[in-house]
Amino acid sequence: MKKQGVSNAFVAASWVALGAGMVGYIVGLVRAEMQLNEKGYYFTILLYGLFAVVSLQKAVRDRMENIKVTDIYYGICWFATLSSIVLLTVGLFNATILPSEKGFYAFAFLLALFGAIAVQKNTRDNMMED
Repeated sequence: MKKQGVSNAFVAASWVALGAGMVGYIVGLVRAEMQLNEKGYYFTILLYGLFAVVSLQKAVRDRMENIKVTDIYYGICWFATLSSIVLLTVGLFNATILPSEKGFYAFAFLLALFGAIAVQKNTRDNMMED
């Protein structure tokens, strides 16, 4: 039985999720009435989280395909992913912004992370088909 490839609809939905999460989060930061150092903190957490989940997805997939991944790298990927979420949570918990804004940043962040994971998965799947 031939392995079915990634559908164009899922590829598009993944890119839309990544774009909507990132753009929404960044536009929210640009328009927010907070100090520049706070904006920098939240922006850095977004970049850290995106890199962490892409690394984690690759490490998990490598292990599934019996490609050697050291335990330390695998652990660092999990730590980075979880710490980015914890850092955002702590930052939002202590922020002096409206609860609706806190929710917006949390959901935009999670949407961007999901999108990054899905885009990485699709990219890898498409490379294996060639």
